[in-house]
Amino acid sequence: MNTISDKDLVEILPPEAVTLRFERSSFGTRFAAQLVDVLITYLSLFALLLAIIFIFRILNEGVFTFVILLSFFIRSPYYIFTELVWNGQTIGKKLSKICVVSADGKTLTPYQVVVRNLMKEAEVFFPISMLFGVISSSGTVKLICFFWLCVTLIYPLRSKYNQRLGDVIAGTFVVEKPKIVFLEDVAERRTKRAQFFDFDPEQLDSYGRFELQTLEDIIRAPEKTKEARERKLRAAKAIHKKIGYPHTIPLGKEILFLEDFYVQQRQYLESKNLFGDLRENKHYKE
Repeated sequence: MNTISDKDLVEILPPEAVTLRFERSSFGTRFAAQLVDVLITYLSLFALLLAIIFIFRILNEGVFTFVILLSFFIRSPYYIFTELVWNGQTIGKKLSKICVVSADGKTLTPYQVVVRNLMKEAEVFFPISMLFGVISSSGTVKLICFFWLCVTLIYPLRSKYNQRLGDVIAGTFVVEKPKIVFLEDVAERRTKRAQFFDFDPEQLDSYGRFELQTLEDIIRAPEKTKEARERKLRAAKAIHKKIGYPHTIPLGKEILFLEDFYVQQRQYLESKNLFGDLRENKHYKE
């Protein structure tokens, strides 16, 4: 069984104050995802170039200059649109099972997605175009582009969480997509007793599978230390506030509150057929 060290984990504290832990994506996995996305965008560009040549029957420097500009208007919308629609994933990221998450634990904003992907143009694609003469430039400019390209490629390797400059500026991480596995014994044990708290559908619609998995981990953790119990109390208070539960949790009933919420949340997701891939997390946009 593979173990994950703390240095390979990214901890994010969302507004609910329940720490989420993700496995950071490796440089190799990100490179593989990027390669898939580059192939998709440049195959699209090549097909468009053939269409232009076939339709207009022209082939000169002006066409290639137009295509160079057009490549930008294919790449950027592709990355931005897919990451917005698929909650931080492009086709390459989906195949590589990685995703982009916000460092503040909130949903990715259009600003973050646009910034990190426009920075990709400045970090990689534009200097490569200059360096290999796709865009006309002097020897000095090519030397500067080579130096800049080295910096941007080395930076993720030296960064604590493998962040490139675009991720640092946008406040994002690229992480391994969590594998959601619910353990039956947790739900079965909690349903054997009468439920103390009741939650309505609007309150249960606040969370998805990943948050439910995180809550299960909190519930399953043994209360051998003061820190473990305090974590459960913080989670109960955070969820109470997040879902707008109208009643005060009686003293000493915080753990029951968590357990009842877990059971009813899981039943709710199953009943709405959202327990598969349709609602991955609380930020999922249907």
